[in-house]
Amino acid sequence: MKLHELREPEGTKKAAKRRGRGIAAGQGKTGGFGTKGQGARAGRGGKLYFEGGQLPLVRRLAVKRGFRNVNRVGYAVVNVVDLGNFAPGAVVDVEALLLMGLVKDDTRPVKILGEGDLDRALTVRVDAFSETAKAKIEAAGGTVEIG
Repeated sequence: MKLHELREPEGTKKAAKRRGRGIAAGQGKTGGFGTKGQGARAGRGGKLYFEGGQLPLVRRLAVKRGFRNVNRVGYAVVNVVDLGNFAPGAVVDVEALLLMGLVKDDTRPVKILGEGDLDRALTVRVDAFSETAKAKIEAAGGTVEIG
């Protein structure tokens, strides 16, 4: 199949209604826009926000819209229990975590969280640690390095 042989399936393009072209066309006279009023005028409709004096949807739902912190740092998270897969004395960094499949995205900073226990001494070198993770790694005889 070549590019010039490609065709759109039948019925994908629907012709626009030709409004206001006489009675026989079925969309004559008012053209489906009713009689008089803002919706019948040129440049139909008002501002999207305006609801005729009713409290606009944007203001009715203001509480539910939430807040998105633009300065939020989205960490790739690894738990202390997952570090048990490494050999004792190993250096655990972002590359090692990628190789083990514990981190999928190397563009995000990595943070170690304190869920689970660690039974071996490791040198862990990542971007951030929780307090409990740092305590557990050091309690197992390992060292914590940020960077």
